[in-house]
Amino acid sequence: MNYITHYRSPFGGITLACDGEALTGLWFDGQKYFGRTLEKDYVERKLPILEETVSWLNQYFNGRDPGFSPKLNPHGTPFQKSVWDVLLSVPYGKIITYGQIAESIASQMNLERMSAQAVGGAVGRNPISLIIPCHRVIGADGSLTGYAGGIDRKLLLLQLEQAETDRFHLPKVR
Repeated sequence: MNYITHYRSPFGGITLACDGEALTGLWFDGQKYFGRTLEKDYVERKLPILEETVSWLNQYFNGRDPGFSPKLNPHGTPFQKSVWDVLLSVPYGKIITYGQIAESIASQMNLERMSAQAVGGAVGRNPISLIIPCHRVIGADGSLTGYAGGIDRKLLLLQLEQAETDRFHLPKVR
């Protein structure tokens, strides 16, 4: 059974989902892939894991590194989960490139190289936004690409974390 609750952030509504024990989803309302891993049947209820996540969000949106993570149970392929594990290692206020993630995954899998585009697909399907910080991933050239919650929101989140955003830019349209 899935359980949900809603949260009002300064950057829009957020829906949280859990399996009763761990967080399984956190999406900005209306974002790309919204609720992709949410079961069709769910109940709106306040549970300890959801209340802990709300506490995390309150601290985060007050401009502080929460310093903890609620228990997470993201649903995805083994490859996606390996990418999300790399994302979890990116500190608050820091960034990483798709290429750096690809290098890390290639090293873990004893491969010569890994496609940054495959990594981008996994990053984009992250079901637990913010806590698994997919917004901290940028293109090698500093472009703000690939955030399911929207590029404008991605920039606002990075500014909230006081990341150095001066060199970032929107991707060039071809």
